[in-house]
Amino acid sequence: MRLHHLLIALAVFTLDQITKAMVEANIPLHDFRTIIPGFLHLTHVKNRGAAFGIFADAPSQGKLMLVVFLSIVALGVVVTLLWRNQPGAKRTGWGLALILGGAVGNLFDRLVHGSVVDFAEFYFRNYHFPAFNVADSAIVIGAGLLLLDMMLTQQAPQSNMPNMEQHPPANNV
Repeated sequence: MRLHHLLIALAVFTLDQITKAMVEANIPLHDFRTIIPGFLHLTHVKNRGAAFGIFADAPSQGKLMLVVFLSIVALGVVVTLLWRNQPGAKRTGWGLALILGGAVGNLFDRLVHGSVVDFAEFYFRNYHFPAFNVADSAIVIGAGLLLLDMMLTQQAPQSNMPNMEQHPPANNV
């Protein structure tokens, strides 16, 4: 793993923890502050589920253990991919580093507090996007970079194909 990838992950983790602490210190639980009327609230909610509140209402007592286990498995995969990442694959490295920092931030909260603080809440008229945090944002951006890298990598070999107009096949008559 390259040092700069580790620093990116550490920066994401640190920013995530600072913003969550600021929300907890300044906004009472289940309260909100309007930032952009009709579009953005800062709110204070505890997410006991996975990203964006998935499984938050699941009745199982083992839910936290399952989410923690899956997070640890995912972290293992991300660290392995980051370790094997080629130095020239910058988008992949950045994407994996963002995912690593975000995943560690949310896993830390689940292990220490039993839940994750979510606070950014976007809405427009009747449409409401589930609250999320810096770690969730980093994971989504990192996944987007990986998808972009995969799409661009798949297109590259096609452009390296020999031009058939310049080199017509031999006639075997």
